[in-house]
This record gives sequence, structure tokens and C-alpha cells, in this order.
Amino acid sequence: MHLLNQLMNSNAPDRRDHLAELLQRRPELNPLAADIRRAADMLLASFRAGRNVLIAGNGGSAADADHWAGELMKGFESRRPLPPAEREKLPPAFADKLQQAVPCIPLTGFPALRSAVANDLDPVLEYAQLVIALGRPGSLFIGISTSGNAANVCAAAQVAKARGLAVLGLTGAGGGKLAGLCDLCLRVPATRTLLAQELHLPVYHTICLLVEDEFFNL
Repeated sequence: MHLLNQLMNSNAPDRRDHLAELLQRRPELNPLAADIRRAADMLLASFRAGRNVLIAGNGGSAADADHWAGELMKGFESRRPLPPAEREKLPPAFADKLQQAVPCIPLTGFPALRSAVANDLDPVLEYAQLVIALGRPGSLFIGISTSGNAANVCAAAQVAKARGLAVLGLTGAGGGKLAGLCDLCLRVPATRTLLAQELHLPVYHTICLLVEDEFFNL
């Protein structure tokens, strides 16, 4: 059975149906339900392979890249305590506070390298160079662009595909150039930038909840 079908059909009494809750709040996202599950599977596949997830975007989408990564790298709705074997090696003050994480890197950081690429190479290649540095076959690149035409995000997606990474896009309704570079593109039903961004947040929050449940709430 499909991994996330197992998750959603779990008999665990405290297991919430995050996707159903999303669609109740945001019924306009109902056509994306199956693809949201597939997107969560893509993250899970990368993490299970011991790889990372790289996320990039510009402007508000850069903020979303940081936000998405942050929800994965510490507890979101789960406390995620460290495993006992790891806890016993740490001072109690650390062990009781630190949380399990999944490796996710927002490419929006690295100001020294990105400015060097912009100055020495080509500003369009700022994220592509980071994909070369940090991505490995089996990793996942996530590009966020409301238009789907952000040149630096599309360049990074092209490099990711060439290097054997899976590519997930999060765009507005049109999908733009990015949609054609993705293994899966989540096109939210909005064309205005602010409205697309308003829908991006609940989509990636739900993906984070599905991933968190699979890793930490079994």
C-alpha cells in the first residue's frame, strides 16, 4: 500500500487526518489532494535514503523556503524527543530540550557564496551553484515560485535534474517554466502573487505534518 495511504488510514486513535483538515479549511485545494500526498512521499523518499532536501525561492517565496525548512528541522506539532541511546550521551539540560530533525537546507542563506556567484559568474546561477555543492543523487530540490518563471529557481531545477535529484515545484496556477522541469509541480489555484503565497503556506505546512507523523509519531 502507498506509504501515505497507510498513514492516512492508520488506526492509531490519536492520528489526525492532516490532509482532510487542510481540505476542510481550504476546499479550493481539493484538486491537489493526491499530489500533496505525492509531494510528502518525495520528501520521505529523500530522507529515507539518507539524503537532504534543498529549497529555494525569491522574495516572499524565499521566506517560505526558510519557513518550510524550519518546520522540518525541529518539532512542528510533535515534540520529537531524541532517541534514548542519544539522550544518555548528553547532559540532561541538552537532552531534554533538543529535538529530532530531518535534513533540509534553505538555499536562501549563504550570502558570501551567493554574492560571489553573482559577482564572479552569473546572478541567475546562485541557487544552481548551491545545488552542485549540496545536492546528491537521491536528494530533493524544491523550487518555490508563484509565477513559475523565476530564472534562478528554474536554473537550479535544471541543474538538479542533471545531477540526479528529484524536483518538486510549488507555483501558482500557471506553473510557468518551472512546471516543465519538475517531477511534480503543485500549482495552487491562484494567479496573483499574494493569493498564491497565501495558499502555499497551508500546502507546505500539511506536507510537513505528514512527514512528521511518518517519522516521529508512529
